[in-house]
Amino acid sequence: MTKLRITEYLDLDLVAERWQCNRCGQDLGAAQANYKEGCLVAERDLAEVHPPLLEGQAQSYTPDSQYCRLVEFYCPQCATMLDNEYLPPGHPITHEIELDIAALKQKHGLAANAAGGAKG
Repeated sequence: MTKLRITEYLDLDLVAERWQCNRCGQDLGAAQANYKEGCLVAERDLAEVHPPLLEGQAQSYTPDSQYCRLVEFYCPQCATMLDNEYLPPGHPITHEIELDIAALKQKHGLAANAAGGAKG
């Protein structure tokens, strides 16, 4: 099995073409799909994450929840936070990692047709 570190907490099993949690090995879905679909998702209260800098302070630097939300993505097995993103309300979850699996397999000396998972 060839694992590649993609982010601090996210690995790619290149042979099986699957996302995995780097900490516990939990499968997070097909490498062609958005790994966030395999995560536990939590929307955080912005006031909790960005409290006032001084107690009793009237002004806060907390983003307005009508224009911004904080979404966190956790491994469903070990609860490691894999990612988070600030999004406008109603905006879909982003799919920011899209890899050329065939090129990675070629680079690492693996046959391009030796996929352990089906594409799609």
